[in-house]
Amino acid sequence: MFRFRTAAAALPLALALPACSLRMQPAEKPRPNIPVLALPAPEPPRIYKLERLDTLVQLSGRVLHIYPAARPTYEQLHSPAWVVAKPASAEEEEDSFLDFTVEERRRLAQAGPRVVRTGRTLQLRPSKTAAIRLVNNPADNENHVAYEYVATLPEIRQWLLSVHLYEGGYYLLVDQRTGRRTQLMAAPVIAPDGRHFVCGNSDVLARFEPSGLQLWSLDEAAPRLLWERQTDWGCTQPRWLDNRTILFEQDFFDKGDVDTRVVRLQVVP
Repeated sequence: MFRFRTAAAALPLALALPACSLRMQPAEKPRPNIPVLALPAPEPPRIYKLERLDTLVQLSGRVLHIYPAARPTYEQLHSPAWVVAKPASAEEEEDSFLDFTVEERRRLAQAGPRVVRTGRTLQLRPSKTAAIRLVNNPADNENHVAYEYVATLPEIRQWLLSVHLYEGGYYLLVDQRTGRRTQLMAAPVIAPDGRHFVCGNSDVLARFEPSGLQLWSLDEAAPRLLWERQTDWGCTQPRWLDNRTILFEQDFFDKGDVDTRVVRLQVVP
């Protein structure tokens, strides 16, 4: 009996000790002001940065999708002899400009009597109108212009010229019958069925010329522009996969330099 009463008397004291020990804890001191470092924004994978390269939006609101393509397939496609690669450097561009008269002389020897150069004058003789005289003006300013004969395109009955300006330039089609002139952003690449041609240009680094793409129709008496888009990426050497689809080298500015990938685009609905 004594042991039971002793244990019963000690039990309330034992239960009170934890509560007492909790009450005796010192008050929590405020934490010092520790600066919180801002974490850098997550870096998205590079593929998402290239998303702007995957579409071409026409003025009508129609969206054309651009897809990666295999380079071996691209290399097997035909590229016209008059579509030349862009110079890889400023030195190459200057050398090619100085030497274009040599190349032109070789082409003129095969052009026939309707295309003749005499000094600075390039003369074209359409079948249904008077001769056209295009005179070079070599000047070290914005008045500079030089007309270079590039090719005769019998399948579309046009002469192709390259027009060199003080900075940049463009291409010119001259109708072999009427003499009508059509200005292009780049040399034409004709579809296998002869109903369309595309012009793709790339000058994403210097930006002396517009970069982008044009689609032309050949269903009528003269070339007719169906649509064109100037872009912040370049289109180099387009080649027809079939009568509706082209493959080309897409040049774009990335990591402080110009990069290139092969892509596929359906240009004809």
